[in-house]
Amino acid sequence: MTKSNQSAEPALYQPVPLVIADGDEGVQLNHGRRFAFLGSGFRLVHFSKIIKSLQKVINDNFPQEQVDKKLKFAASEENAWFKEKLKLNDWDETNASTQQHLAALADQLKFEYVGILPFADPKELKSEVKGHMVRPHDMHLANQVCFTIAGGEEVYNLGQYLISADWLADFTNNGKKNLLEAKELLQTQVDFYQSLAGDNKLKVLIEKQGPFEQKLVEKNQEILDKIII
Repeated sequence: MTKSNQSAEPALYQPVPLVIADGDEGVQLNHGRRFAFLGSGFRLVHFSKIIKSLQKVINDNFPQEQVDKKLKFAASEENAWFKEKLKLNDWDETNASTQQHLAALADQLKFEYVGILPFADPKELKSEVKGHMVRPHDMHLANQVCFTIAGGEEVYNLGQYLISADWLADFTNNGKKNLLEAKELLQTQVDFYQSLAGDNKLKVLIEKQGPFEQKLVEKNQEILDKIII
């Protein structure tokens, strides 16, 4: 390591809204950090329990610069999970239903619903969340799925579906309980994204960079390796 690298200061953490959003590869937050769950958690097994662990781990581990640590819920257009679960006919119907059902879910879980991310220029939603859909209409491009374990999405990548596993250590008490529930929630998402990818086997990546301390990141990875990878 060069002398200049040794003396370089770590990048200053920039607080942004913390957002529950779909793991669709087209979801891009221009202002916000994504914690990705299929359908933003709608009808996702064990989600109502896991969201509590995620909020707790954020409260306990995000930098003090992140004054607003409360998660917000965002919907996104052309959500295949909603279309399948609600047996809807087209995307217009799906987009309308997605907003209604996700607003209700957020309210039920006592979180704020900020709006829907459109296939258009970046749109500012409530609470300064800003983003849009950037993949082509009615087409999926991802060839890999990425688990975040260090505090949400660090760098957007159109080539990957995203799944939050940032909550694993807390939810499983460091691997001592709830392992079947954790596996079921994660595997459900992997299986659904694989169904969108068809015969192309999705590669699996882990995002290890983020605001969480290394000890927590390593514990999340240890549990993820045990139940999924």
